[in-house]
Amino acid sequence: MIPVYYSTAYTAASHSFDTTRKSAWIVDSLRAAPIPGNVLVEPLSLTADQVAAVHDPVYVRAIETGVPRALAESQGFVWDPGLWPMVLASNGGIVAAALAALEQGVAGSLSSGMHHARYDHGSGACTFNGLVIAARSALAAGTRGVLILDVDAHCGGGTASLIAGEPRITQIDIAVNSFDSYPSTTQARLDVVTNSAAYLSTIRSRLAEIDRRGEQFDLCLYNAGMDPCEDCDTGSLPGVNATVLGERERLVFEWCRGRRLPVVYVLAGGYTGPRLDQRRLVELHRLTMAAAAFVM
Repeated sequence: MIPVYYSTAYTAASHSFDTTRKSAWIVDSLRAAPIPGNVLVEPLSLTADQVAAVHDPVYVRAIETGVPRALAESQGFVWDPGLWPMVLASNGGIVAAALAALEQGVAGSLSSGMHHARYDHGSGACTFNGLVIAARSALAAGTRGVLILDVDAHCGGGTASLIAGEPRITQIDIAVNSFDSYPSTTQARLDVVTNSAAYLSTIRSRLAEIDRRGEQFDLCLYNAGMDPCEDCDTGSLPGVNATVLGERERLVFEWCRGRRLPVVYVLAGGYTGPRLDQRRLVELHRLTMAAAAFVM
């Protein structure tokens, strides 16, 4: 069985939009129509010290207390006391899933990777960078190298800034929107795809490049964004539909299986709007869970 981490605290903040609510929507859908091979698990929340291993302690304290308010709201949320337990739980789920994947081969968390968050402030609706927190936790557990594979519609500039100087973490970032872009390096490799015909081929090319280079990793952190979908108002690329995204998920998990590379998936972008309702958004995120269970 694949452990999928979820806590009701994932939705504890009063600030309500897709990222702070869709984990509960997905859980409701799983209870109504389970995906075989997945089991929901309650994670332990992180401590303030665990978050401060990656983020500025002054910023961490601001998120806990709401003071100073501008810093506590730098991710774009109106601060409330529920924000603190939410981010400790959601990032705890990513860390738990990463450590479980190292043991079992694959795991997931119904929390988002939060790839825009910086060391000393939030950005783009991202408070703490769970991808980097989990990657560093995996390194502390003895892994020799971590790959962050980010296919959110937007660029993961926060992740790129936080892994600079840590050669054991590599980011492959395939975006379709230039928000939060950064100069591509050998450690953080960014592609912004503007033609849907090149979307899957770019992902294949980047993964094949890893194989050609002979790069070795002990864990893949997969930031599985659904906002490249053509019907999503935030991000999106015309021509990228549910069929393409389903093929993307199969491609990623098959590549990990072929390398015997443990993989942990987290949710990333995916937003309701006039062309994408809650039911269809949930169906898109279920593609990731179904592919993980089928391929692995």
